Amino acid sequence: MDQDPTPERPARPLRRRGVARLNLILDATESLLADNGAGDISLADIAAAAGVPLPSVYHFFPNRNAAFVALALRFNEEIYRRSIEVLADPEPQTWQELIDRKHRRAAEFQNGRPAALRLFLGAGVSVAVRKADLTGNARIAVSRARMFEAYFRMPAIPDFVAHLEIAAAAMDGVWSLSYGRHGLITEAYRREATAATIAYLRRVLPEVLPRRPLDPAMLSRIAVSPEEVSQVLQEADL
Repeated sequence: MDQDPTPERPARPLRRRGVARLNLILDATESLLADNGAGDISLADIAAAAGVPLPSVYHFFPNRNAAFVALALRFNEEIYRRSIEVLADPEPQTWQELIDRKHRRAAEFQNGRPAALRLFLGAGVSVAVRKADLTGNARIAVSRARMFEAYFRMPAIPDFVAHLEIAAAAMDGVWSLSYGRHGLITEAYRREATAATIAYLRRVLPEVLPRRPLDPAMLSRIAVSPEEVSQVLQEADL
């Protein structure tokens, strides 16, 4: 049966041809998920949409959930790259503005990718996909803490990364409500999620943080590899 749990990605490094075939399959999976529930999609459907033989899909994924997890990981990387983009022209002058602008960009991305909305915010998300989502959120939280340090003169805040993770979970909850009711993240719900995030972070952040001039050395610290995240989180957990 085409069900859970499975490897999240192929175990061996892929040759260029294999990478191209994998991306073709993931593109097809995304296209199908944009218009169909996960339970309505089979590996045969993915193979047909990709225009490849079914054994080619089985070569990468033993069942459909493995394909969904791999797609979630690909979305995570896209979302992460957007999350660490430096805000300029103009630069945010307050931490509240930084949060607001980052949320706007994230909502625009997900609204433009219906399959991402379904995977991360829809009902019936698998445990493996949810784990991939949480792992992506943790990586963003580590980088977001470093982004705060690059833009603002930060006081010492114990467990700041963990607080940013909790704030992201609050945002996701409001976005899930919006998706359940409207099939997308509406601007009204986006504002409510941002307000909830800012209200929570006011528990640990002062209302005003002094700006600091952007320093290339500090900006270069914002990006973190997935391998770095677990160690940072062990040190930052509540």
